[in-house]
Parts: sequence; C-alpha cells; structure tokens
Amino acid sequence: MNHRTIVIFISGNGSNMEALIKASESADYPARIAAIISDKPQAAGVEKAKNRNIPTHIIERKACLSKKQHEKDILECLHSYKPDILCLAGYMRLISMRIISPYRGRILNIHPSLLPLFPGLNTHQRALDAGMKISGCTVHIVTEEIDTGPILAQAAVPIFEDDTCKTLAKRILHAEHCLYPIALEHFITGHKIPRHKNTQILFSFR
Repeated sequence: MNHRTIVIFISGNGSNMEALIKASESADYPARIAAIISDKPQAAGVEKAKNRNIPTHIIERKACLSKKQHEKDILECLHSYKPDILCLAGYMRLISMRIISPYRGRILNIHPSLLPLFPGLNTHQRALDAGMKISGCTVHIVTEEIDTGPILAQAAVPIFEDDTCKTLAKRILHAEHCLYPIALEHFITGHKIPRHKNTQILFSFR
C-alpha cells in the first residue's frame, strides 16, 4: 500500500493525535505519521509522541521571534518530511497563508461543533446556551477564514437535559477520536466508510 505521509500539529493533550497514531499503526491504514509539531513545549501530547518514538519538534512563537520567522521555522521543518497532509489536532494557533499556500487543500482540522454552527472558541457553552438538542464535531479543510473550509465529515451526538460543558465536551471528544481517523482515511482513499456501530454517534461524510 502506498501510504501518505502525515505531520500532526498539537498544542495540548494530544488525544486526537493519539487516535490518528493508533489508526496509522494498522497495516491497512493508508497513512503514516512522520512527525509531530507543537508550539507548546509543556504540552502533554509531546511526551506521548516521544514515547511512541515519533519525531517531535517544538516550534514556539517566542516574544523575540517574529511571526514571519516562526512560520519560516515551521516550513523548514515540514520541508524535511515532505508531508502529503497536515493534520491539526488541537493546535491553537491560526494557520496563515504562508503555510496554507504550499499545502492548500491538504490541511485538515477537527473542530468541536457541527460547522457552520459555532465556529471559533467556547463551542460547548454556546451550544448549550442556544438550547441545541444535538452537537458534535467536524473535520474540514483549512482555508484562510477560520473554521469555514469545505466540510469532509461530521459526527453528531445528543445533548442531554442535564449536560454541562464538561459532560458535553467529554462526549464530543469521544466522537472526535472516532471521526478523525476515518475522515482522514476517507480523504485519502475516497472510499465510502461504513456507518459506525456506536448508536450514540451518527457519522456523515461528503
């Protein structure tokens, strides 16, 4: 199988990163994780990646570093791996045109809402405040405008009457871990993905 090369960007715990790594360890999965890039040296996901012997790079935006230089450092790191696809997995920095341009149409992100509803931050509280009965997560292609790129896949989960931000976030995070690996597989192969067996999660693909 001709595996696609993936570089994952993280800023935090890296649980979606772990889901992608776990999927990639299967012989018939069409992607391999080449490296991890984090802007936070203290991110828990950094240690998790190192423990799996995946090359890990800390590229911080320090106060003394210009945005242009920071992006140059990222691009130089990426060039050494020649990735086919970039996956943002809880990466909390905006991706600029300087990085988007050479990878246009090949940068994926997972967002904790059913886009186009609730782009940006504080998605769970906004869904609860709006009285929504369902929420979920979206895998989309990254473009210049935040959380507005073409939608590749979504997973919907119910919102219960006694939900809090914490309980809803936990349910959606579980859906993210299921969705991201199969969305990436779908993106690479174009094959139809079978409906997930978890009756609490409804998947939809473009």
